Amino acid sequence: MELKRVVVTGLGALTPIGNNIEEYWEGLSTGKSGCAPITYFDAEKFKTKFACELKNFNAQDYFDRKEARKLDRFAQYALVSSDQAIKDAGIDLDVVDKFRVGVIWGAGIGGLETFQDEVINFAEGDGTPRFNPFFIPKMIADIAPGNISIKHGFMGPNYTTVSACASSANALIDALNYIRLGHCDIIVTGGSEAAVTKAGMGGFNAMHALSTRNDDPATASRPFDATRDGFVLGEGAGALILEEYEHAKARGAKIYAEVVGGGMSSDAHHMTAPHPDGIGVERVMLNCLRDANIKPEEVDAINTHGTSTPLGDVAELKAITKVFGEHAKDININSTKSMTGHLLGAAGAIEAIASILAMEHSLVPPTINHTTVDENIDSSLNLTLNKAQKREVNVAMSNTFGFGGHNACVLFKKYSE
Repeated sequence: MELKRVVVTGLGALTPIGNNIEEYWEGLSTGKSGCAPITYFDAEKFKTKFACELKNFNAQDYFDRKEARKLDRFAQYALVSSDQAIKDAGIDLDVVDKFRVGVIWGAGIGGLETFQDEVINFAEGDGTPRFNPFFIPKMIADIAPGNISIKHGFMGPNYTTVSACASSANALIDALNYIRLGHCDIIVTGGSEAAVTKAGMGGFNAMHALSTRNDDPATASRPFDATRDGFVLGEGAGALILEEYEHAKARGAKIYAEVVGGGMSSDAHHMTAPHPDGIGVERVMLNCLRDANIKPEEVDAINTHGTSTPLGDVAELKAITKVFGEHAKDININSTKSMTGHLLGAAGAIEAIASILAMEHSLVPPTINHTTVDENIDSSLNLTLNKAQKREVNVAMSNTFGFGGHNACVLFKKYSE
């Protein structure tokens, strides 16, 4: 069976450094930090008092008051970013065959704030179970794609992928496969997360996973730097329209890039820590290259998982060196989490978008906040430190890994007929 070609025809983004694609790219290309003290709640007693929140996002700008109250922030972000992508793709909702349009969305946690608030309200009450009737529908992770499909009438496959921080990368891979196997013409895919909450910050602090650089939040996310001390929690959403090539061509759609492969693997090692030798990460990149029929030496850029944790950064770079050999030195390697923080289940989506935009603009965004060389990291690697670098990017790889050992890798190629 000959697989169909799959292309990207629409993009949407809500990120800590920009609330649309244009703002997001401006932030990426100029090395903007999205990290600042938390404004959503009083974080004075928390070990970490900062995060990468969305700025200037007001739900009332997108939803009426009644509708907004029925949606957790992660679902609001999903609807807004997917609307951006659908508009960007120029999809005529009156013409498209909605039975062949699906929504596959990633979320690692879902409605954490809704769950937190309902439980707190119950605990502080008199014991009478007065729960909001929208409690469950607001909380469950699959409500995001459900709401997208309901709003637009899309009646193809509709579900959420949950694999912690790899969730939206897994959604992209599923969307790729549904289309290239001929089951759909278009899939709205991506991911959203809104875990900057008391429960989210407290839980990750208890794991000692977050940076505690409270004296200088803007530089706290510092992948590959010897002084890195954990990741910075971020929030937002990324949406991509994946479309069968002939379908896109027939309607005259703008094509950003071709999605040529996806790989998955498991570390099978530890609940939260990566394998120290990066075995699972090595395997996921090899699986992705094989799936895409791309040679290692063809890859120009890799947007790493690069969370700014002491163990994870080293393990991933070791794996890249093993997979790409001498060619690793010729690849522009970066971590856009240095600017956006870690969006958990939405990370794969916004970082895939960053890879596509790097290809479109022939510019690799920087890994910011690097000041001190880590002796455990190969100094011959080009980590695109502190400043964007001009480069023709024909093949770009995006890596995303999640707690539980879930590894996902997606490959994009510059579009040509």
